[in-house]
Amino acid sequence: MNPYIAMTKKKPLIVALEIILGLSCATLQAAPGTEQPEQQAQSEATDTADKPAKAKVKAKADNTEELGAVEVEEDGRGKNLIGIAPSASQGEVSQKQFEYRPFSRNGELVEVVPGAVATQHSGSGKANQYFLRGFNLDHGTDFTTYVDGIPMNMTTHAHGQGYMDINSIIPELVKKVEYGKGPYYAEVGDFSAAGYAKMFSMDRLDKGIAKFTAGSFDYYRTLVANSHKIGDGDLLYAGEFNLYDGVWEVPEDSKKFNGQLRYTLDRGDWGMAINGKAYTNSWTATNQIPQAAIDSGAIGLYGSMDPTDGGETNRYSASASFWNQGGNWKNDANIYAVYTDLNLFSNFSGFTRGDGGDQILQTERRVQTGGHFEHTRYNKLFGFEMDNSIGLQFRNDQIMDLGLYETTARQIVNTVSKSNVGVTTVGTYFKNTTHWHDKVRTIAGLRGDFINNEVEVLASGSGTAETNAANSGSRGKAMISPKLSLVVGPWYNTEYFANIGYGYHSNDARGTTLQVHPVTGTDLDPDGNAVSPRIRPAAWSRGGEVGARTNIIPGLNSTFALWWLQSSEELVFVGDAGTTEVNGKSQRYGIEFTNYYKPTEWLTLDADYALTTAQFNKAPDGATNKFIPNSVGRVISAGALIEAPNGLFGTLRFRHFGSVPLDESGAVWAGDTNIVNLGAGYKQKQYKFEIDIFNILGSQSNDIAYNYEYNYPNGVAGAGLMKHPVEPRMVRGTITVNF
Repeated sequence: MNPYIAMTKKKPLIVALEIILGLSCATLQAAPGTEQPEQQAQSEATDTADKPAKAKVKAKADNTEELGAVEVEEDGRGKNLIGIAPSASQGEVSQKQFEYRPFSRNGELVEVVPGAVATQHSGSGKANQYFLRGFNLDHGTDFTTYVDGIPMNMTTHAHGQGYMDINSIIPELVKKVEYGKGPYYAEVGDFSAAGYAKMFSMDRLDKGIAKFTAGSFDYYRTLVANSHKIGDGDLLYAGEFNLYDGVWEVPEDSKKFNGQLRYTLDRGDWGMAINGKAYTNSWTATNQIPQAAIDSGAIGLYGSMDPTDGGETNRYSASASFWNQGGNWKNDANIYAVYTDLNLFSNFSGFTRGDGGDQILQTERRVQTGGHFEHTRYNKLFGFEMDNSIGLQFRNDQIMDLGLYETTARQIVNTVSKSNVGVTTVGTYFKNTTHWHDKVRTIAGLRGDFINNEVEVLASGSGTAETNAANSGSRGKAMISPKLSLVVGPWYNTEYFANIGYGYHSNDARGTTLQVHPVTGTDLDPDGNAVSPRIRPAAWSRGGEVGARTNIIPGLNSTFALWWLQSSEELVFVGDAGTTEVNGKSQRYGIEFTNYYKPTEWLTLDADYALTTAQFNKAPDGATNKFIPNSVGRVISAGALIEAPNGLFGTLRFRHFGSVPLDESGAVWAGDTNIVNLGAGYKQKQYKFEIDIFNILGSQSNDIAYNYEYNYPNGVAGAGLMKHPVEPRMVRGTITVNF
C-alpha cells in the first residue's frame, strides 16, 4: 500500500504520536546518554522594559545591587516592582504563569491582565471580544496590544475600529506580558485609554518542543519549536497546526497555521532581533442567537441562524529591533511591515431584510508599516537623579478594497460601500523621571499625536458618483496628551501612587469624511444633529487613579487601585451598517485589588477582583437610565497551582464576570458567567503529560450577549436578548516531548 494512503487512513492522534515519538527516539540515538547544555531561556537582549535597569546599573553605582536583583528575577507576577513601576495598575506576567495555565483559546492571553475578560461571539478564527474597566472594547478599541513591537490593533478595519486579532501568537513562545491600565504612559498612544499590553517572544529555547493536543469536539493541535546557535546569535523557529470543529451544530471546521522565525544577537552593549511570522486561518462561524427562540425550542443552545457565516484571514509580518547603550544612555529602535487580509461573513439578526437573510461580507487587504525610536539619558541635575526619554513613533496603513456588502449564502447581492483608505499617524513624546528623594519620585510625560486620513470611496449603496465623491476626502487632527505620576515610599515594603493623564482612540477614517448617507444619499449634518453625522478623527479620554503596591508579607504581591476615567464621546463607526453612532460623553470609575502569593516552592495562589461603574453623562434619547450597554461591572479571577517535587502538578482556575447591562435603560441584563477550569499532569526532564478540563461544572451561561431586533428564520420577529453561550465541558490531553 502507498505509505501516504496508509497514513491518511490513520486517526490524527495516532499519526501525531508516531511523529512525536520518532523525534524523541531520533534525538536519543543521535546523542545517547547526553543532554543539550542549559541555556538561559529568557534573554534580556531585546527586553525594552529591563534595558533601562541595565543602563542604570552603569550610571548609578549605588543602585547596582537592587536593580541587578530585579533584573534576573524570572517570575513575572512574583517580581518585586517596588521602586520600578510608576502605577499600581502596572505589572508583568511571565511564561512561568503560562506553563500550566489551561488556555481554551488564544484570546485568553489578554486575561492574564487582572480585570480583563476575553469572550467570543463568532468563530474561533475571528478576533475575540475584550472587556476592561467598564469598556466594551469590542475587538480592542480602547486597549492596545503590541507583539514584539508591532501594534496589533487595526485602525479603520473592515469589521470594527481597533480590531485586535491575536490568533497569530503561539502562547508557548511568549516570554512575558507587560501591562498597564489607564492613560498615564507617555510611550503608548492610540487605543490605550483603558490600558495596554506588550508581549515579548522568547529569544531561545533550552530544549526543542514537540507538543500534541487532542480533545473534545475534534480539537487537534501540534506545535514543533526549537532554537540553534548560529554565529554569535540564536535562531528560534516554530510551526503550529490547529484543527477544531467545536460544539456547534454547524461545525467550525477551523484550520489554523502559525509559523515563526526569530534571530537574536546580544553583544553586551548592543543587540538586535529579527522576526518573521506567518498566520492563516479559515472557519465557519456560529453567531449569537435569540434567547426567546432557545426558550421556545425553535433553535438549540448551540444552533445557528445562518450556517454559511464564517471567514478566512491571513497575516504575514517582518520586524526588527535594535538597541545599544553606553555609560549613561541607551537607544531602542523598532521597525516593522505587516500584510493582512480578511473576508468575514456574518449574520447577526436573521431575516430582517427579507427572505434572503441579513448576512453581510466585510473585507479588506492591508499593508501596515511603522517604527518606534527612543533615546534615554540618565543624568543628575541640581543634585537630583533623573531619566529623560524622547521618542518618535510612526505608522502608515494602506487599506485596499475596504468593503461592506449584503450577501446571501456568501454570494454578494448588494454593495453598501467600498473604499481605499490611507491612515498615517505620527507620535512623539518626552518622559522625565526624577528622584526628588529616596522616597519621592515623579514621572512626567508629554505626548503629541497627529492623524491624517485619506479616503477614496469607490462604490456605495446609492450607486451614484456624487455620493462617492461627497464621502471621499482627507481629514486630520493633532492632539497633546499630558501625563503625570507621583510615587512615594516605600515604607514597610509598600509604595503609594497618584496618576493622572490624557489619552485617545482614533476613529474609523470612513466616518470622518462621511457627509451623505452611503445607501440613501441623504445629506448628513456635520454638526451632529442628524442620525449619522461626520465624526472627529479621534476622541480624547482623561483619567486618574490612586493606589498602592505592597510586598509586606513575604511571597505576597498585592496592589490596590481606585480609578476614574472620562471619554469625550462614545463614538463608534458601525461597520455592519456603514454609518456612525454618537453616544455622548461617558464616565467610568472603579476599584481593583490584585494578589499573587507564593508561600512555598510548590504552591502558587492568585486572586484578582475588579468592580466598575460605567455610565453616560446623560441618558441617550429614549432611555430612562444612563447604562453603557455591554459594560462589565464585575470581574473576579482566582487560581491555585501545585507543583510537587516528583513532577506531578495540578491547577484550578475560576473566572467570573457579571453585572452587564445590555441596554441604556437597564431593562435587559446578560446575567453572570462562572467558569471553572482544571488542569493536572506529570512532568519530567524530557516529557510532560497533562489533562485539561474546561468548564468543569458544565455552565450554560453567556460567553457574550446583546440586545437588539432580530427575525428568526421561521418568521418569528422580535427584539431582546441575543446570546452566544460558553462552550460546554471539554477535555483535552497534551503530550510534550523536549529534544
